[in-house]
Amino acid sequence: MSDSILHASASRLPFRAAMPFWLSLVMIPLVLSAAFIGGVWVVVPILAAWGVFATLDAALGLDTSNLDPQTKDSALYWHRMITLIWPPLQCAMIFGLIWYIPRTDHLGPLEIYLVTVGMGVLSGSVGIVYAHELMHQRNRLERWLGDILMCMALYGHFRSEHLLVHHRHVGTPRDPVTARFNESFWRFYPRVLRQSLVSSFRAERDMLARKSLPWWHASNPFWRYWGLQALFVVAAFALGGWLGVLIFVLQATAAIFQLEVVNYVEHYGLTRKYLGDGKYEHVKPRHSWNASHTASNWFLINLQRHSDHHYKPDRRFPLLQTYDEDEAPQLPYGYPVMTFFALFPRRWRAMMNPRVSAWRAQHYPEIDDWSAYNKARHGI
Repeated sequence: MSDSILHASASRLPFRAAMPFWLSLVMIPLVLSAAFIGGVWVVVPILAAWGVFATLDAALGLDTSNLDPQTKDSALYWHRMITLIWPPLQCAMIFGLIWYIPRTDHLGPLEIYLVTVGMGVLSGSVGIVYAHELMHQRNRLERWLGDILMCMALYGHFRSEHLLVHHRHVGTPRDPVTARFNESFWRFYPRVLRQSLVSSFRAERDMLARKSLPWWHASNPFWRYWGLQALFVVAAFALGGWLGVLIFVLQATAAIFQLEVVNYVEHYGLTRKYLGDGKYEHVKPRHSWNASHTASNWFLINLQRHSDHHYKPDRRFPLLQTYDEDEAPQLPYGYPVMTFFALFPRRWRAMMNPRVSAWRAQHYPEIDDWSAYNKARHGI
């Protein structure tokens, strides 16, 4: 389709409009087949999630069409439904396999490990992405479902970090999740694991303090995060013993890794201009990397339209707009390819540093020496 806005005049968009986003359901039978059959099937979910969609991106190219951003929620029934049905499906699959794997004898240790990674690919590349969509909504049900998905990845604090820290401070030194220019993923990863946990807890503590409440007050969502995570670990032990706990923790580790490598890609090297007195310019589409690659946006429910997500965080995923290169920096490939290159710092810098430099020259030509600017303004 063209770049023109598509208007939704009907009361409900037909299922065919949402059908490409339902492709993520294919991951469930692939992971189950890996567990039930073993052998070469154990690598199929991993290859499908990233290799297949990277290949489809190359074949299908870019999709620069936009739905009317004023489309009502009632018209998005089939788009919303995939995010609502996913949490119980993922829960049933993960804990069903935690019960099944210790009771079967056709999987060796390496096969169990790869099946577990495949589970983590599912809970990370689908579950966490859907949790991200759900946590941005105002109604209690969707936020609860988002928390359940994040706690299945043992990363419940992500909601607090994402909403209270990342969206407020993106593109500044106050945001742990904004990858610094020249920072490798392997430096970013341990830093963000440590700092995002601390910053999210502080954000909730400070919010309670403004209400004259202590951090241990029952309204602190960390009690929910800790309670759900403990419940899931106990359930894993009850269903699969210590092997079940190990499987659950390993799949969560794989899911977290995928989340943070995507976070690394999304804002690498992009900064908001410092205005003085502790203030920064407003968040604009140019402060996030944008990607309009068709297939990976189906799989990741438009997460790659990240420029618009930060510009208008309350937009549901089908309404996220894409931008051309004059308004937002463009990734050369979709996330499946970019996250692969992010694991190789030298190759990543060769690909991305010239793009960051071009972005700086385009949007902030008045800053000649970025090293001096960062040191003077931010102390970094």
